[in-house]
Amino acid sequence: MTRSSLDAQYFDDIFGSDDDPWDLASSAYEAAKFAHTHDVLADRRYARALEIGCAHGVLTGYLAPLCDSLLAVDISAKALAQARARLGDQPGVRLARMAFPQEAPEAKDFDLVVLSEVTYYWDLADLDRAGKWLRDHVVRGGRVILVHYTAQTDYPQSGDAAVETLWFDMAQKFDVELAERRDTYRLDLWTRR
Repeated sequence: MTRSSLDAQYFDDIFGSDDDPWDLASSAYEAAKFAHTHDVLADRRYARALEIGCAHGVLTGYLAPLCDSLLAVDISAKALAQARARLGDQPGVRLARMAFPQEAPEAKDFDLVVLSEVTYYWDLADLDRAGKWLRDHVVRGGRVILVHYTAQTDYPQSGDAAVETLWFDMAQKFDVELAERRDTYRLDLWTRR
C-alpha cells in the first residue's frame, strides 16, 4: 500500500468517526482563526485560488467570497462529501480529491494558495515537493498563506518546523508579507516576487 493510500485511510477514518474532528465547525477558537485568515486576505480579490487540505469546508466558506475560482482539495473522500454538503453549489468553488503534494494541479496561474493546518502532516520529502510546486505554480504577486497550530502534536512535524522548512525552499522566490504569532497558532503570508 502506498503512503498516499495510508494517509487517505487515516483521514477517512477520522471523518468517518466524527462529523467535526478538531471542532472546525463548532469551536469559537477555530471561528476566530478562520475569520482572522479571511481578514488578512480580504484586501484583494483572487482570480484563481487553491486551498490544500480543505477538510469539511469550513474555511472554504470563508475563502469563497474572495475568489473568482477556488479549487479546494483534500485527501479524504469522506471529508469532501461533508464539504459538498456544507458548501452546496457555490459559484466558482470546485472540490476535488487530491493527495497534495504527491498529486497537484497542473495550472500555473494561482494567485492564492492556502495551507491551513496541513504542512505538519508532511515529511521532509513532501515539504520539498510542495516548495517546488509552489515556486512553479504561484504567479508573480501571488500569495501563499500558512496557518498552523504551534503547540506540541504527534504529527511528523511541528507547526513551526514545517513552516520553517518550507520557507527554506521558498525564500529564493517569495517575500514575507506578514508573520504573526497568536497564543496557539502562527499565520504566515508570503508573496511571490
